Amino acid sequence: MARTGRGLLAALRLGLATGLAVSFSALSAAAFDTKARAAYVLDAGTDTVLLEKNADVPLPPASMSKLMTLYVAFEALRDGRLSLDETLPVSEHAMSYGGSTMFLDTTDRVRVEDLLRGIIVLSGNDACAVIAEALSPDGTEAGFARYMTKRGQDLGMTASTFANSNGWPAAGHRMSVHDLAILAERLIEDFPEYYPLFAETSFEFDGRAPSNTRNRNPLLRLGIGADGLKTGHTEEAGYGLVGSAKQGDRRVIFVITGMESERARAEEAEALVNWSFRQFTKKTVAKQGDPIAEAEVWRGATGSVGLVPANDLEILLPSLTADTIEGEVVYSGPIEAPVKQGQRLAELVLQPEELPEVHLPLVAANDVPRGGFVVQVRTAAQVLIKRFLNGPEGAL
Repeated sequence: MARTGRGLLAALRLGLATGLAVSFSALSAAAFDTKARAAYVLDAGTDTVLLEKNADVPLPPASMSKLMTLYVAFEALRDGRLSLDETLPVSEHAMSYGGSTMFLDTTDRVRVEDLLRGIIVLSGNDACAVIAEALSPDGTEAGFARYMTKRGQDLGMTASTFANSNGWPAAGHRMSVHDLAILAERLIEDFPEYYPLFAETSFEFDGRAPSNTRNRNPLLRLGIGADGLKTGHTEEAGYGLVGSAKQGDRRVIFVITGMESERARAEEAEALVNWSFRQFTKKTVAKQGDPIAEAEVWRGATGSVGLVPANDLEILLPSLTADTIEGEVVYSGPIEAPVKQGQRLAELVLQPEELPEVHLPLVAANDVPRGGFVVQVRTAAQVLIKRFLNGPEGAL
């Protein structure tokens, strides 16, 4: 890979079209010292990981694993295998679940929409089992759990295995906080029509559970942009939360698990959201079409082509960062003509303080057709000269 941009483009001035060689300094955001056993925080718009702790360790997820049951149910709704008004029977197995339930019994036939709200708002273990048995390849919750594991792997959730549909303590029922964040992002992006259900603060089903009508997500009523997703708690797992909040044009997704109490979970989650939005800011590095650098072109009508962003280049930076950031342009070159305008040719590589390296695409600013007879002769002469001076390996 040829790297250019260590001179004039050694630093890019944020928000301006060109770069100047100026000094770079930044006040980096202090790392968040989480008390969680495992944690993962993602800025969804820029795909920037702000925090990870034991992120890929498989741990008991408790009711947070209900999000996978919901994802499969939403897929079935989208595919027409379920409908919101359809009613489903309740088996003895589904009715047998304790813990948080909708108090369903075998005389019930329950609307799918009520079951979904029962899972999201009331964390109904029985509701999950009803959905699971309806969608299971073999009609059992165990069969549905095996399908959940396979579907999760399809989504990139490599550290998740499911033994049931609801997170009831079971050997081998495990998820990582990274996997839970992947799942949360997919729920938000793939099913925007159903995502508002996660922001509902209460749901009363048939007057059966007056003590279980309120959403346990502690952030929904705080006015900080929180709009999902799911809490979880068992003795083994501790207290956990898969959460998301949106402020302005930024969305943050986070997962914490292993907290010692409901109060500790609530305080940690609120602090994480505030830290994510206050300590980091989305900034524009370059506008669409702004010239960033030039790449050498071989056998072209011109010897170089401008490199520009196809879209506005936005990255996340610590809020107190200075006005410049170090960067370099990376491409394999020289690039052989012809070159088409908009053709992806290079990457702008930036290294924000305390954040992962960022790779942003750059494209050709204009067409560069193949050169005529004179260019071909000149190129051939250059190859011969290089071979003469450096041997065959020195030729292009």
